[in-house]
Amino acid sequence: MQSKSMKPSFLSRPLFATLFAILAGCGGGEGTATTLALAPADGSANALAQRAVAATIQQQIADGTVAPACPTATLGGFRCQMLILRRTELAPRTVGLNGRKLLGYGPSQLQGAYNIASAAKSNPGGLVALVESYGYPQLEGDLAVYRKEFGLPSCTRKNGCLQVVNQSGKPKPLPPANAGSDEEQALDVDMVSANCPNCHIRVVQTKASLYAAENVAASFDPVAISNSWGRSEYSTENLDKQSYFNHPGIAITAAAGDNGYGVIFPSSANTVTAVGGTTLKIAKNPRGFNETVWVGSGSGCSQYESVPSWQESIEGELGGCSNRIVADVAYDADPSTGVAIYDSLPGGFGGPGWQVVGGTSAGAPAIAAIYALSGNTSGIPASIAYANPSALFDITSGSNGSCSPPYLCTGEVGYDGPTGLGSPNGLGAF
Repeated sequence: MQSKSMKPSFLSRPLFATLFAILAGCGGGEGTATTLALAPADGSANALAQRAVAATIQQQIADGTVAPACPTATLGGFRCQMLILRRTELAPRTVGLNGRKLLGYGPSQLQGAYNIASAAKSNPGGLVALVESYGYPQLEGDLAVYRKEFGLPSCTRKNGCLQVVNQSGKPKPLPPANAGSDEEQALDVDMVSANCPNCHIRVVQTKASLYAAENVAASFDPVAISNSWGRSEYSTENLDKQSYFNHPGIAITAAAGDNGYGVIFPSSANTVTAVGGTTLKIAKNPRGFNETVWVGSGSGCSQYESVPSWQESIEGELGGCSNRIVADVAYDADPSTGVAIYDSLPGGFGGPGWQVVGGTSAGAPAIAAIYALSGNTSGIPASIAYANPSALFDITSGSNGSCSPPYLCTGEVGYDGPTGLGSPNGLGAF
């Protein structure tokens, strides 16, 4: 796999993009619960393409291939960016305790794919905070099952590795569970564990404001904060960014979305590392894996966020956007090449028990954990990848929709929207 170049040749960029079946977007305004939505009803070519994609999405959900963990938006119009694989025969295989065969990638495969196995084993890591909607009563016990299955060190309240607090930063009372909240939180704590087994984990659960919970998470001085949720951009997001997502010295990661081409907040914030998605397949090559753009990965040009200085040279070369471009980096997100998680609560599409899941919700906590392994989070950590693009695997094929210019939705040599500068190849870009 080739390493990223900062300035790809315009002539090397493919001039086509293909429509795929991807999950419909999270919509709605503050405090509005919304169902899966079709694309905006305007006459632009991109909107027409998105409506065609949306029609296909409904069929994909209807035929039972995937299911959204959070089919409706909550807490200010936000929705978790997680998909559950229902056709589990598509899933990769892994091996757990005593040779037990499980579906979905496990820690050893993920560490190997992203060249972090040595660091994950020896590095003490740091504190990773997770901002979550609602509660998950079985979180500690289910995390123990996951970590034991894959031979990871214990992470409990008793040994100080795990803490779960409410929106006031207190251990009690914790909010009640809500549909999808348990599966999302299981994914988040399992992905931190898989990528940084020695990291400490602080889970901030809220039934009120995710924004307020963000500042509570920052108050614990973590190395990184992960946000596996998002909503449509809105005109006052810059004010909220400054109030809640501007914490220099802390790596703030956010899922870029599972809706295909299009941008969501807070991944659009220019103070955040936006994590796009890939399809990660085992291959007979020196790396052992191939990666392409996952068709559901969010990407594009922000409507409201200004371009950060570290993206200016890319935009000067590629053009087509005068604002912040999404994503920055990427991680496995395709449910059909998804990860194994454990959630004992009944009622979800994939549970109870072991499940195979995907979505850019997998990448946000994984990249946060990789930042914790590096410990290199001075200033705005998103900029680090742009100074070290050769420490990433280039993703040069695949698409998440139809757009112009093509690099905003098509995998290319150098920067592209769906996967940013690429996926981790060790810790050098973090």
